[in-house]
Amino acid sequence: MKRRVVMTGIGVVAPGGTGAKPFWDLLSSGRTATRRITSFDAGRFRSQVAAECDFDPAAEGLTPQQIRRMDRAAQLAVVSTRECLADSGVDLAALDPGRTGVVVGSAVGCTMGLEQEYVVVSNGGQHWNVDEAYAVGHLYNHFIPSSLATEVAWEVGAEGPVSTVSTGCTSGLDSVGHAVELIAEGSADVVVGGATDAPISPITLACFDAIKATTPRNDDPEHASRPFDGTRNGFVLGEGSAMFVFEEYEHARRRGARIYAEVAGYATRCNAYHMTGLRPDGVEMAEAIRAAMGQAEVNAEDVDYVNAHGSGTVQNDRHETAAFKRSLGEHAYRVPVSSIKSMIGHSLGAIGSLEIAACALAIRDDLVPPTANLHEPDPACDLDYVPLTARETPVDTVLTVGSGFGGFQSAMILRQVA
Repeated sequence: MKRRVVMTGIGVVAPGGTGAKPFWDLLSSGRTATRRITSFDAGRFRSQVAAECDFDPAAEGLTPQQIRRMDRAAQLAVVSTRECLADSGVDLAALDPGRTGVVVGSAVGCTMGLEQEYVVVSNGGQHWNVDEAYAVGHLYNHFIPSSLATEVAWEVGAEGPVSTVSTGCTSGLDSVGHAVELIAEGSADVVVGGATDAPISPITLACFDAIKATTPRNDDPEHASRPFDGTRNGFVLGEGSAMFVFEEYEHARRRGARIYAEVAGYATRCNAYHMTGLRPDGVEMAEAIRAAMGQAEVNAEDVDYVNAHGSGTVQNDRHETAAFKRSLGEHAYRVPVSSIKSMIGHSLGAIGSLEIAACALAIRDDLVPPTANLHEPDPACDLDYVPLTARETPVDTVLTVGSGFGGFQSAMILRQVA
């Protein structure tokens, strides 16, 4: 019999503020953190807006050596890890390091460090034969995404299962799913799991410009992310990290830990269809949802809130609307649904974990965060997408979903522990 797994600590670095409290304050107030890009001159790009984190690594306690060694994505992960550990109250010294694990998800790894160093060693792209003498000594760490999990493992002192999960935009869901499975199967008692991404860089903007996936609404960045709205025209890039402490239920109960939620079900599927395209019927996402609900032993009517992928593209919004109808039946028309990407953008691999944090806080406060900027609903998206203002309502069981390039479709059920 699988062991129950609960969340006892949350750590967040997100657009709008560092820490779970400012993150939740932003979401529950319906404010947006999207703006014109400030970290570099984005004037030559089609899309020039993003949801940036106002993040100062030194102010957050990272040493000059850590700052030099770590890519921004690793810095975000370590800072959010420190918060989730403090929030959980877990005594690291009392843990068996061999029974303690780490799982970090990321879609694009150390993109910023790699790009910055390429600019240096190639003299701004002028030299085909680059001069490696100008590279930082830790450049190899930027090259391998596993360095993200390594940094977190060092922070935690974990000597059990440690891994990196990279499944595109579902990485933040899939990393948590893997972390939970390690505990459920008995491979670990405590796992620090979550995701991080810092993709706001010229190379990322160029990639999404090429396929016209991001919004060109540069004159109105605060209202540029418009999931499920008929006037939407692409997603807004974001960045951030959310990390959690997961424990076996009895382990958490024995030490008197505060429990945010139980991760009761998780499933993932792939459509094996197209690198960026989605079938309009939402079959694969619907199957992942049904599998997650089956694992959690909940019915559609038990779901009190759906945290949508809600990227703000026509294809995605209609795809998951169909998936909700297919998997939840008539209840899809009654359950509140919302997308927090309307407020903090789409941080690629990190967003799934940031959405899990939002779900846990929604359960804690019985509050559904809104879909900002939803003024003119797409007639094809005819569910209850909680426009503009947060809604107070009992929230005991939450479904959160993710959809990623390559056809990945993931779903997770979180529920309150009585």
